Order: sequence, then C-alpha cells, then structure tokens
Amino acid sequence: MPTTGFLQVLVALGLVLAAIAAFAWFLRRLTPGALTTRGWLRVVGGAMVGPKERVVLIEVGDTWLLLGVAASNVSLLHTLPKPPSAAKEGEAPSPGFSNALLEALASRRRKKG
Repeated sequence: MPTTGFLQVLVALGLVLAAIAAFAWFLRRLTPGALTTRGWLRVVGGAMVGPKERVVLIEVGDTWLLLGVAASNVSLLHTLPKPPSAAKEGEAPSPGFSNALLEALASRRRKKG
C-alpha cells in the first residue's frame, strides 16, 4: 500500500508547517517593542549625530534620559526631570529639547577635553 506511506508523509509535513506557523505567531506576539509602547518607557525624540551614532531622549516615569547610542554601546549623557509641559505621545517634543540636547553635548565635550 504505497498510498499509506504517502499519506503519512503529508500528515507529518502538515504538522511541521503548522508548528512553524504557530511559532511565528508566538514570536510576533512577543516583539520587544510591545511592552514599551504601553507603559513606563517611551522614546520622546532622537537625532542622528553620525553614520552609526544617534542621540535618543527616553522618558522613564517622570524622568527623561538623554542617551548616546552607538553600534557597540549605549551611554547615559544627561538626566533631567520630565517638564510639566511635556508633549503627550504622538506630539512633537517641546522646544526645550533642543536646548537640553545642546547643553548635554557641550558638557560631554568639556568632560572629554
């Protein structure tokens, strides 16, 4: 009965494909950004400062962290309290962000030099 062997191969192939599809669905549900968009961590803004470097402003609770992000590391550049007039999610950052960014970069240069 050659059809029995063929049917077993088709069933096994179907089970493997179903397992791959279930695993892909599970991974999509557990994406790293899924937890950060709902609560205590939010990206306020960012800017490229080099080909592989950028400066990112992160809101953690009532604190803003200015981070320098490179290919090999992440450095804390400056910590500041969240302004009372902070932009809500989806809006542009307040005009004070550019001043804070310039001050943090200038202080970082002074420390290195």
